[in-house]
Amino acid sequence: MNAAATQQVFLVDDDEAVRDAMHLMLSVSGLRVRSFASAESFLEYYLPEYSGCLLLDIRMPGMSGLKLQQVLQARNIRLPIIFITAHGDIPTAVDAVKRGAVEFIEKPFDDYRLLCLTLDALELDAQTHRERMAQAALEARLAALTRRERQVLDKILAGKSNAATAEELFISNRTVEFHRHRIMQRLEVGTLGELFRLCLGGRTAEPAPGPDSTAPRQI
Repeated sequence: MNAAATQQVFLVDDDEAVRDAMHLMLSVSGLRVRSFASAESFLEYYLPEYSGCLLLDIRMPGMSGLKLQQVLQARNIRLPIIFITAHGDIPTAVDAVKRGAVEFIEKPFDDYRLLCLTLDALELDAQTHRERMAQAALEARLAALTRRERQVLDKILAGKSNAATAEELFISNRTVEFHRHRIMQRLEVGTLGELFRLCLGGRTAEPAPGPDSTAPRQI
């Protein structure tokens, strides 16, 4: 299912009037909103597979917004958080942003600005979801490689030529070319540039052009 279609805005604020006003404004804007009067009630409802963003008051009875942020981080939940703050909480909110929150908004706030921040947070969550899906797909394709193919792939990513790979793995150049071709097929890439970007995110330069750095021919 498309993550964007199932995204929710989770709203946690103990002030009922503020909570109801935000819920109404966001709902009228076409967003799915789930409201909670406490951090504890949010934690009882929330599951790690839920996507969206969290609008979170800093000061609340019981568990504070900052403590909830720490709990989510400890559980490796990366839900984008927008903190809702009073004037005196601004230094605290800035510190929370440094610890991973995406933004904070001060009471009383402008509805349009809150909506824009919320939409930005939802897009951030969607992007994170797409990256996780891409990483999972890559890991599945890497897991399908044989032990020898993984060895050859490691040499490719290290910038080794066919000749150097063959020497280090005690196999022939022709065998290296065969494995390179199979790796490209299994990982569904057409060039070494695509292979580097897929496996390393483009962080490592491609080998200099030459006989060994072209896409392997089918044999």
